[in-house]
Amino acid sequence: MVNRTNILLIMTDQQRGDCLGIEGHPVLLTPNMDSIAGRGVRFDKCYSTCPVCIPARRSLLSGQYPDTHGIVGYYQQAEWETSLSLPNALKEVGYHTYLVGRDMHQYPQNKRYGYDHIVGYSAYNEWLNSQLSYNTYEPFGSYYASGVMHNDRSARPWPYEESLHYTNWTVNEAHRFLQNRDPACPYFLTVSFLAPHPPLVPPAFYMERYIRTGVPDPVIGQWAKSPLTNGKGSPIDAANVCLSGEELLSCRAAYYGLINHIDDQLSRLLRIVEAMDMDNTVILFTSDHGEMLGDHYLYRKSVPYEPSVRVPLLISAPQRYGIKSGLVISKPVSLEDIMPTILDIVGVEIPDTVEGSSLLPLMREEEISWRSFIHIEHGEGTVDFQPHHTLTDGTEKYIWFVQNGEEQFFDLRTDPQECQNLIDSKNHEDTIARWRKKLITKLEDRPEHFSDGTKLICNRPYPTYIKRT
Repeated sequence: MVNRTNILLIMTDQQRGDCLGIEGHPVLLTPNMDSIAGRGVRFDKCYSTCPVCIPARRSLLSGQYPDTHGIVGYYQQAEWETSLSLPNALKEVGYHTYLVGRDMHQYPQNKRYGYDHIVGYSAYNEWLNSQLSYNTYEPFGSYYASGVMHNDRSARPWPYEESLHYTNWTVNEAHRFLQNRDPACPYFLTVSFLAPHPPLVPPAFYMERYIRTGVPDPVIGQWAKSPLTNGKGSPIDAANVCLSGEELLSCRAAYYGLINHIDDQLSRLLRIVEAMDMDNTVILFTSDHGEMLGDHYLYRKSVPYEPSVRVPLLISAPQRYGIKSGLVISKPVSLEDIMPTILDIVGVEIPDTVEGSSLLPLMREEEISWRSFIHIEHGEGTVDFQPHHTLTDGTEKYIWFVQNGEEQFFDLRTDPQECQNLIDSKNHEDTIARWRKKLITKLEDRPEHFSDGTKLICNRPYPTYIKRT
C-alpha cells in the first residue's frame, strides 16, 4: 500500500566519497551532511557505475546499469523513454515531483523525465542577470563570468555577492517549493547542486577558510605517471596534472570551499523541512561521481580509482521504518539502488526494468543475500584516459584497461588510497585470477566482444553509447 512519506533527494555534482567530515576528512567541515548520516545510515562503499554525469544520473533515474540504459561514457544525444523513471513512478501514485538547481543532464535538455517541473540553470541565469546592476552576460552564462570554466583546475572566489551564488539560489528555490506546494499530496523534491563541479568559484569566505587551514597533499601511487614537463603548458582542463604550490592550494581550497558552502546552505533547507514535517520525510544525500583532485596525477573523473568512483550515500528516515541511527553499512551499493529503495520506502511496486536493489532491508539490518561486487566502466572519451572495466566489492579492486589489456589490482583493506598495484604479486595470483574470471563472465554477452568466455579481448572499439535494437 502506498504511503504518504515525503522524499527529499539532495544531490551534489562531483563530490568524492571521502569529502565528508564524518569520513574523517582532515580539514573539510560538513556538519549538516554528517547530521543526515548521524540520524540515519551511511553507506561507505557506494559507487558510481559509470563515473561521469550523464550515465550516472540516468542510472539513478532508471535504476538500470549503464550497459542496459546504453550510455557507458560521456554521450549527450541519446533520448530515452521515461515512463518507468523514478519521478514518473512517484508521480503516478500521487506525488508532486519537483527538481530545483542543476538538471539531470539528459537529452533533450528540456525533457522533464517524470518531474512535474524543473527549475534549472536557465532560470538561475536569467535571475542572476536581473539582479546585477550592469550587463555581464557571457556566452556561457554569468555563472562563468569569472573566466573559470566547467572543467578547469584554476580557481578564484565568486565575483559577486554570496547571495547570488548558484548554491544559494538552489536552496532558495527549494524553500519556495516547500512553502507553496500543495499540502494535500506528498512530494518528491530533488535539490540538485552544480557544485563542487567546476567552475571552482566558492564565495570568498569559504576559499579563504581552506587557504588558511591548508589542504592535504595529493596521494601519488607508485604506479602513477606524471605528465610531461610536470604539466607545464598543458590545457587548463587537462586530465593528467601535477598540482603543486599555489595551484594545488587554491584548487583544493576552492573544491572544499564549494562543499562547505553547500553544507552551510543545507542548514537552511533542513531547518525548514524539520519545521514542516521531519517526522514524515525521508532524506537521501548523494552525488553522481567523484573527483580525482590531483591524486595519482589525475584530475576530473571517469577513471576507476576511489576518488572518482566512490560517492557519498546518506539516508535518514522516520522512526517508524525501524532504522538504527548512526549505522554504517559497508556492503557494495550503487546509484542504481536509489530508485528501488525510494519505491520500497513509499510502498510502490518496483518495476521489472529496475536492476538495482532496495537498501531498506540492509538499513533494517535484516539478513539478506547481497551482490558480491559492483561493475564500473567507462568507454572511449574525449579526455586523455584509458577506457576501462572495473570490479570491486569495496575491499578489493580489479581493473582492466580495454585498449592495451593492462591490469591493476588493489587491496583496499590495507591500501585504501590505491598506492600499490599488486597485479604482479605472487601472493595475490589466485585472487586476481578469480576477479579476472568474474570479468570474463560479466563481459561475455556484451556487443563489443570484450570476452569470448575464456579470456579478455583488448583493443576492441568501445563507444560511449550502446545502441540497443
